[in-house]
Amino acid sequence: MADNLNQQKDGKISCVEDAILFTEEQEALVVKSWNLMKKDAGEWALKFFLKVFEIAPSATKLFSFLKDSNVPLEQNPKLKPHARAVLVMTCEAAVQLRKAGKVVIRDASLKKLGATHFKYGVVDEHFEVVKYALLDTIKEAVGEMWSEDMKGAWSVAYDHLVAAIKTEMKP
Repeated sequence: MADNLNQQKDGKISCVEDAILFTEEQEALVVKSWNLMKKDAGEWALKFFLKVFEIAPSATKLFSFLKDSNVPLEQNPKLKPHARAVLVMTCEAAVQLRKAGKVVIRDASLKKLGATHFKYGVVDEHFEVVKYALLDTIKEAVGEMWSEDMKGAWSVAYDHLVAAIKTEMKP
C-alpha cells in the first residue's frame, strides 16, 4: 500500500491506488446523497456511530471521550461532532478522488489521524465495521435513491480514505 502513496512538495500525502476507478458518475452519486443528508448531517452521523457500537459494543473502548462517560452514547457531547467529522471527511475524500485523482490530506492531519488510530489499537476489522455502518446509514438516509452504484461509490471513497490513514498508523 505504501507504494501507492506520494509525498507532494506541499507537504500533502496522496493515495493513488485505483483512483482512476472513481468516475464522474460515482462522484455525482456521493454528492447527490450527501446533499440529501447534509441538512441533518449531525443526526445521520450519530445514527452512523450508534450502528458501529451496536455491531461492535467493545469499540467504545477505542474512544477516549467514551471510556469514562456516564451518559448514554447518544447523549455524549463529543460523539456527534466526531461522527459528523468522519462522515464529512469521507464525502470530501470522494470529491478529492474525482478532482485530484487521489485523496489529499494535509501531512500533519494524516499523521495525527494515523497516530491516533494506532494509539487506540484500531485494526482492519474496525475499519470494516465502520464501513458497514456508514453504508447502512447512507442507505437508510437516502431511501429509494440507494443503489449498488451508490454503495460502490461511497465504498471507494471510504476505502481510499482508510488507505491514506493506514499509511500513517505507526508509533
